[in-house]
Amino acid sequence: MQDRSLSLIYGKPLAEEPGQGAQTIGGYLREVVARYGPREALVLRKGDRRLSWSYDDLLARSIEVAAALIASGVGRDCRVGILMTNRPEFLAALFGTALAGGVPVALSTFSTPNELDHLIKASQVSILLFEQTVLKKDFHGMIAELDPTIAQGEPGGLNSAKFPFLRHLVSLGGVEDIGEAAESAAGGAVEPWAAFVARGRGIAETQVLARADSVTPGDIGGIFFSSGTTSLPKGIVHAQRAFTVQWWRWPQTFGMHHPVRAWTGNGFFWSGNVSMVLGSAFSTGGAVILQRYFEAEEAIDLIEQEGVHFINGRPHQWARFQAAANWAEADLSSVKYVPRGELIWEHPTVDTNWRVPNAFGCTETMTVNTGFSVEVPPEYYKDSFGAPLPGNILKIVDPLTGAIVPRGTKGELCVKGPTLMTGYLGKTLEDCFDAQGFFCTGDGGHVDEEGRFFWQGRLTDMIKTGGANVSPLEVDEVCARFHGIKRVQTVGVPDDLLGEMVVTCIVPVDGVTLDESAIVAFLKTEIASFKIPRCVLFFTDEDCAVTGSEKVKPAVMRELAAKTLGIAPAVPAGG
Repeated sequence: MQDRSLSLIYGKPLAEEPGQGAQTIGGYLREVVARYGPREALVLRKGDRRLSWSYDDLLARSIEVAAALIASGVGRDCRVGILMTNRPEFLAALFGTALAGGVPVALSTFSTPNELDHLIKASQVSILLFEQTVLKKDFHGMIAELDPTIAQGEPGGLNSAKFPFLRHLVSLGGVEDIGEAAESAAGGAVEPWAAFVARGRGIAETQVLARADSVTPGDIGGIFFSSGTTSLPKGIVHAQRAFTVQWWRWPQTFGMHHPVRAWTGNGFFWSGNVSMVLGSAFSTGGAVILQRYFEAEEAIDLIEQEGVHFINGRPHQWARFQAAANWAEADLSSVKYVPRGELIWEHPTVDTNWRVPNAFGCTETMTVNTGFSVEVPPEYYKDSFGAPLPGNILKIVDPLTGAIVPRGTKGELCVKGPTLMTGYLGKTLEDCFDAQGFFCTGDGGHVDEEGRFFWQGRLTDMIKTGGANVSPLEVDEVCARFHGIKRVQTVGVPDDLLGEMVVTCIVPVDGVTLDESAIVAFLKTEIASFKIPRCVLFFTDEDCAVTGSEKVKPAVMRELAAKTLGIAPAVPAGG
């Protein structure tokens, strides 16, 4: 019996959640292929050229990769790095690694040489499948510079003192010739993709599927890395069922009752895109419309040409849509589902009343952890971030004592459940979880008498101004709806009178001139007066330090804002 006076809330049992299916990555793929085999599963376009794979094709290509990995020595729980843009081979590598019994490790194509060095070392991958060039980045050259011994090695036979677990590297060329990956530069320990796939031709499909059958829902399913807003990215380890629970869940949460064609221009090396986009498409028998990297005009063309229903991005990207030359004339009438899509709904051809309720999630919970279905009446969920989803438990604790607080009392959100990470790479369980196995998120909020969670932002980012707390994200979310804003980060800077002064830092869309008074006037219609920034500062992209996911680093912006205003930055406690 739950004590309804305390902030300890249980979701219903996972077994009672409708729509759940196979709970391993390989099992999920085989189940959706059994349902939808000949249907179109993914599309990649480049100009007038178009590549399409059916569900049957995706399974066949994934088995090819799995066989090549087995022939290359991949064993149980062997880590396979995937350093690619959104392209068919990424998905074949993801599912192929899982079918072979290995662990896919998603690596960011935004990585600098130092970051890539860290990712390879921290992940301890034995095989690295990488795209040779991405925009201006030459990953072949970057990797060779990180470890010159790679040039002297042999495929499958690398002996590196710098990367002691790395034995095999496979380089994938571009997509200039739609239908087949272009040949890549190779040599030494780097093998071209075609030769790698050919390695597996002696491995029987029955061996691949026997490996897949041996995997359980609690086995390691994959590793993602955090964005690294405050430190080097952390490796986040997820079980098999963390992927599949969310893949099956998203259509139920979003109210999708037809085959969904889903697009994102953001990398599959972020858990949110792998979770939401693949789940929305594959669990409904729809298709993933691939864009290797975000470019607004191309994205608009893709959405129009491919009849996309679900687009997954961020408000600053929607601002770039509105600034694109083809925005006004595009036919986007197919679009039905856009999280945080107010700017998209302003397009004259988009006619939707779809409004997804707020939800809370993070990479550590493989995206969403609390929420409501879109079909829950708005008057019930109010301004909350929902209740614990099936299988999940949340508690709100005093951040100093760890004691569970009464309902209605603000504190730190702690969670556990079937999609919670199994831990951070290189960390002990006690480093990752409290004594009861909860992950303490560092996010603040409270629950009400109905068990609904109300989020208030990061505890460490909260601005203390004039005795009140201001969530920077709340201000930023409203700012993102103002036309012409490309990036926004609200911070607190020291103030003798208020303790901290609310300052909003903005990067305008290229070619757009913004007016501080107009932005403040807009904010006054949306949020309480004490949350209104006392100052709005404008910067360029070059001024801002951003992560690979294009998140502005708050600490850097706080220092930049203070410097711009001629204010000495706050001295950290103990400093």
